[in-house]
Amino acid sequence: MTGRADRTVRAGNQASSGELLELVRSGRATTRGALQQATGLSRATVGQRLDRLFRAGWLREGAGGPVDSPLGGRPSITLEFDDAHAVVLAADLDTRHGRAAVLTLTGEILAEKSGLLVVDEGPDAVLGELGRWFADLLVKAAKPADAVCGIGLAVPGPVDSDTGRVVQPPIMPGWDGYDIRGRLSRAFAEHAGAGTVSAAGAGVPVLVDNDANLMAYGEQRTGYPDCSAFALVKVSTGIGAGMVVGGTIYRGIDGGAGDIGHIRVGADALCRCGSYGCLAAVASGGAVARRLAESGVAAASGSDVRDLLTSGHPEAMALAREAGRQVGDVLATVVTLLNPGVLMIAGDLAGTPFLTGVRELLYQRALPRSTAHLDVVTSRLGERAGLIGAGALVVEYLYAPERVEERLAALGV
Repeated sequence: MTGRADRTVRAGNQASSGELLELVRSGRATTRGALQQATGLSRATVGQRLDRLFRAGWLREGAGGPVDSPLGGRPSITLEFDDAHAVVLAADLDTRHGRAAVLTLTGEILAEKSGLLVVDEGPDAVLGELGRWFADLLVKAAKPADAVCGIGLAVPGPVDSDTGRVVQPPIMPGWDGYDIRGRLSRAFAEHAGAGTVSAAGAGVPVLVDNDANLMAYGEQRTGYPDCSAFALVKVSTGIGAGMVVGGTIYRGIDGGAGDIGHIRVGADALCRCGSYGCLAAVASGGAVARRLAESGVAAASGSDVRDLLTSGHPEAMALAREAGRQVGDVLATVVTLLNPGVLMIAGDLAGTPFLTGVRELLYQRALPRSTAHLDVVTSRLGERAGLIGAGALVVEYLYAPERVEERLAALGV
C-alpha cells in the first residue's frame, strides 16, 4: 500500500535495518546501491543490515532491475518487502453488526466473515465472539495462528489511541474505559490456541481506533494516496468523521476529533448521548429509521434504512435527502476549517439521495474558495473500508523503523 507519510532516514552509520526496510517498502530505494546512496552507508554495512531483514523473512530478492551504466554489466537485484511472512487480523464493529478478516501485509483479504454482533451486549461477550471468528477465519485462510503479527479493531466510538480504550462512547454502553486490547488478545489465544504468540515472537499486539478514522485511513491509502487532506463522514446508526492529514490519521488530543454527530444543530430531538439537538439525533441512519417507524414503515436501524433505500422506498429516499441537507450544513464548516481535497460520504445512508442533500447545502453555505478543489465522493471500499484501514494501521505500527529494531532483537537476528 502507498500513502503513508515519508519518514526521515538518518544519514551515515546511524541508518538502521528498520530504516532500510522503510525505504524498500515505500519504493524510495529498492536496490543495494540505491540504499547506499539514500543513507550514505557503506556497501558492507548495508549488506549487514539487510541480512537481518532476510533472516527475519521480511525481505526478499526480486527480479533484476535495469543496468544503469552505459558500459553494461549485471543488472541490479531489486529488493522487495515479503508480505507472505505474516498475516493480520482485522475487525470492524457497528452497533449491531460485525465484520472480520484475515489480511496479507499489503491489504489483500484472504478470508472474511460478517454477522450479528450487538455492542449493547457488552465488550466481554462481543470480543469473546470475535476471538472465535478469528480462529475460524485462520482455518478458512489455511494460516496458522503463529503467522498472525497483529490485530486491528475498529469501533463506533472515540478511542484513546495510547490505551486502546473507548472514552465515553455514546452508542457503546458498558464499553467506557474497558480493556479492549487485553480481552481481545485473550479471546484470540483461547480460541486459536493457548499461549499464541505473534510472528515476531511476542504476544500478539492489538490496536484499536475509531471506525470512521480507520475507514478514512483505508480509503485514503488505497484510492487517494496523494491527497494530503482527506475527510470521510460515516453516516450509519450514528455520525462520525475521520481525517487523514499528511498521510496520518488526525485524532486530536485524546481521540475526540471528528465527532461531528454531536454538534448542536438547534433541533429539540434527544440524542443517545443525553443531550438535545445533536446532528446524530436528527440526521443519522438511526434518526431516519425512527421517523420511518413513526409513520408505520418497518425500520429499526441504519441498516434497515439502507435496505429501503436500495429498494427505492420513496419516503426513505425523501428523509435521506433531508438528512443529507442537515449534514451538509455542518460539513460547510468542516470544509472551511480543514480545506480537504476529498470529502467522502460512507455508511448506511451513503447513496444518491443523501449525497444530493449534502451537496445542496455544502456548496450553498461554504465559501467558493473552500470548495474550488474539493471532490465530494462516496466510498470505494464499501463495507471493507474499516477492515482495510485496521489492517494498514497494524502494519504501519509494526513495521515502523523503531519497532522493526525492537522486533528483530526479540527474534534474535
